[in-house]
Amino acid sequence: MRYKKQLPQLEKPKCRYFITFVTWERLELTPEARQVVLDACKFFHEQRYELFAVVIMPDHVHIMIQPFPKSETEYWSIGSILHSIKSYSSKQIPKAMLHIGKVWQDGRYDEMIRTEEEFNNKWEYIRQNPVKAGLSITPEEYPFLWETF
Repeated sequence: MRYKKQLPQLEKPKCRYFITFVTWERLELTPEARQVVLDACKFFHEQRYELFAVVIMPDHVHIMIQPFPKSETEYWSIGSILHSIKSYSSKQIPKAMLHIGKVWQDGRYDEMIRTEEEFNNKWEYIRQNPVKAGLSITPEEYPFLWETF
């Protein structure tokens, strides 16, 4: 059996990231479960990271963050941030919907945002995701979208 190695994640201090993570086997989260995930994403906003925008789709999440310093020499890692979101939400989701077992796929897709244009494009992508999926007419009416302004 071959194992696919995951490349080390490149993280830099003071950088912003666009991150996507997916439910296990594309499990569809109920509205109550999506609210659990949204609350988990917002929980450490302004403590461990700046949360710019997040959308909780039925089977995946897009989030845009900038990790804060953990100490004078270390920043909160994307891995530790996602671990707390996934760990907490996976314990709460069975209380919000009928599901027993794994909730999240391992790993994530993350992209360092290098320019203001990339930042604005990713933000707009997050906003339009529920519209493109036919879940709402406008981004503002989708209840599982949160943004800082």
